[in-house]
Amino acid sequence: MDCTKRSYFCSWSGGKDSCLAFYHALHAGGDARCLFTMLSEEGERSRAHALPLRILEQQAESLGIPLVTGVASWDGYEKVFVDQLRKFKKEGIEFGVFGDIDLEEHRQWQEKVCAVVGMDAYLPLWGRSRREIVAELVDLGFQAMIVTVNEQKMESKYLGRVIDRPLMDELEKRGIDIAGENGEYHTLITDGPLFKKPLSVEVKGIESHEKHCFLKVDAHEAAPSPSDG
Repeated sequence: MDCTKRSYFCSWSGGKDSCLAFYHALHAGGDARCLFTMLSEEGERSRAHALPLRILEQQAESLGIPLVTGVASWDGYEKVFVDQLRKFKKEGIEFGVFGDIDLEEHRQWQEKVCAVVGMDAYLPLWGRSRREIVAELVDLGFQAMIVTVNEQKMESKYLGRVIDRPLMDELEKRGIDIAGENGEYHTLITDGPLFKKPLSVEVKGIESHEKHCFLKVDAHEAAPSPSDG
């Protein structure tokens, strides 16, 4: 798809795939207008990766782009998503960017919701090798920290690890999908070539819920300077 001078929103999870998709759309000449993240019902964490809103806001600030959020249960997710796309369309946004790689049901859903409002769905990572995508992310200098693992598929010891070439090799040797496309893990992007400054992230412990283990992260609150007090 020709992205040149066309405006887009990026469906933003805060993790590696949405970030790399955003990067590719930008470098293909697209006009990035906003990030769009769906939050769970209380409006404090992302629906997909359970990242705190303050972390997502910090990412958007460092990228220099507005963050738009929607709040919904899983049952109401699609309606809220489509309603926001209608607003984007009225504002002149022409297409949506998504970070999926090869899960066909995800692509079909994204194309469907965009088509409802007369927008295109652009998946710049689609069909590429999973290893190639993760390697590109690492080689470009993005810092992707593992913040969630499915303990039925990988161990909690990987929480907090930043993906690099040695970790990629280790995951492959252990039979763990290198891109986490089967739900093995989720990441948080904390720095990279598009970021004005690294995220200031505070790790507050580990939580378990059913088969998943989460790294409790939040935006680090800077201590007040002596002149503030």
